[in-house]
Amino acid sequence: MRKQTNAFQIELPSWGFANTGTRFGKFLQPAAASTTEEKFSDAGEVHRLTGVCPTIALHVLWDLPEGATGVANIKALAEKFRVRPGSINPNVFQDQLYKYGSVGSPVPVARTAAMAHLLESADLAALHERLAPDQRMLVEYKPFEPAFYHTDIADWGMALLLAKKAGPKAKVLVDTGHHYQGQNIEQIVAWLLGDDMLGGFHFNDRRYADDDLTLGSIDPYQIFRIFHEIFYFAWETGKRADVAYMIDQSHNLKGKIEAMIQTVTTAQELYAKAAIVDHEKLAACQAKCALVDAEVCLKEAFSTDVRPAIREWARSHGLPEDPLDAFRKSGYLERITEVRCKRNAASVSSYA
Repeated sequence: MRKQTNAFQIELPSWGFANTGTRFGKFLQPAAASTTEEKFSDAGEVHRLTGVCPTIALHVLWDLPEGATGVANIKALAEKFRVRPGSINPNVFQDQLYKYGSVGSPVPVARTAAMAHLLESADLAALHERLAPDQRMLVEYKPFEPAFYHTDIADWGMALLLAKKAGPKAKVLVDTGHHYQGQNIEQIVAWLLGDDMLGGFHFNDRRYADDDLTLGSIDPYQIFRIFHEIFYFAWETGKRADVAYMIDQSHNLKGKIEAMIQTVTTAQELYAKAAIVDHEKLAACQAKCALVDAEVCLKEAFSTDVRPAIREWARSHGLPEDPLDAFRKSGYLERITEVRCKRNAASVSSYA
């Protein structure tokens, strides 16, 4: 398990540190980040305490509104706060122009604007034909919002077809909140792994739709099963699955940084639990259709308390054994609250 724990990394979302809300309004927090520098600062604090979050995902319109001219500033922030920019997310759903879609819109000016923005984003990362050897293009799907009806990529099958059309460096991104209730996400993961088309995850949890709740807060066993499919694929094929793990959460009630630390530590625990499944025993049970024994094999791993091993790993890397407790004692929250509270209190909270 130690080997797998050493290999585990998960990317933080810049937007997860900012004020967010529902489609009707924002719920303001006094310590929320409102600048790209503050987002980098908060991400750097989470990485300092957990040691497994070396990159931060950026949303182009929110984090680089000035476009390519802001790249120098991003590089400076990365050096200052010791977290690198990770995935680059274009935005073709926010502007009024995209009411009827973006690259597939029947309105020519909308298609032109969407392509221009995507190409501008490619100057920051890349579209498929401009990808560097160590880059990939991830196609995400969602059966509902932020667009309407069929202006979204509705499911993993559509995303798979689009990725295959784009080229060999394009893969599917699975957001755990972007599914209908009761959908078997780990089966989707297994299919994409078998076809070498799983590129990455946006991890969150949900009670109904895309709630973006803290990972594992509703159904930790599902996330465990997803991680298990990835480990089982590697055991079965002898090939490591090259999958990017990212968080996509917007916390309205929990403190932004505390919720992010909680998510990271939960992800570590569920990943570690999945790493200790007895694959040989499970495969033998499956081959004999011994379903009760196969289920017990999974649940034994899920029920194992891996926290002592993770605490020992943290000690060996000079990290706090309890990142959340260390954060609460650090004074960081009090310092940023003092700086940011007046500005956040003056913010407009309604979208209407």
